Amino acid sequence: MEALLIIIIAILAIIAVVLVFNVIANRRERQAREVQGVRDRAYAPRDPFSSADDDAVRGDPRTLKPGDLVEVRGETFAVRGTLTLSQSGFSWTENFLDTGTGRKAWVSVEEDPDLEVVLWEELSGVTATPGPDTVDVEGRRYTSDEAGSARFSSLGTTGLATGNMSYHDYAAGDDRLSFEDFGSGWECARGQVLARAEYRIFPADTGPS
Repeated sequence: MEALLIIIIAILAIIAVVLVFNVIANRRERQAREVQGVRDRAYAPRDPFSSADDDAVRGDPRTLKPGDLVEVRGETFAVRGTLTLSQSGFSWTENFLDTGTGRKAWVSVEEDPDLEVVLWEELSGVTATPGPDTVDVEGRRYTSDEAGSARFSSLGTTGLATGNMSYHDYAAGDDRLSFEDFGSGWECARGQVLARAEYRIFPADTGPS
């Protein structure tokens, strides 16, 4: 009888040990799944060259609109109008800037695939015309980059409405030269690619006062 009791107690002890080990194993497995779940949720593939962090601090040029302020190389401009241009599913913007004291310029924003922001100033008296592989303007030789036509629409003050335009772009290092025709003949502008630290955007407050 005593032997039977000892056997029963031993069996119960073994069962208890097995249950404890099962509980511990299940808890560890659950914890491992939870940790992996957190890792899976936290990880998201991202472009290592993305400007997202800079955009959070200095503003996103892709969202420029009339009423925004832009500080370029220490000079503050107001965005008076925005042209949105599209060609074969690809789009970019050209923003008309004004200091209010006589200085006017344009800023183009293009992502193909990297973000390129260019400060443009119109040139007058240019005798060169688009078409050749290279053109010389004000002592600088530019090489043909791309040419085509696009559909455009206007928001705010740009002097334009909606229609079609033609363009021929040239480049020389970080300098740009562009010929554009919005229906009244070729206009020429010289541009400089802006580094991210050279401009900052102050969006207009469109929320409730």
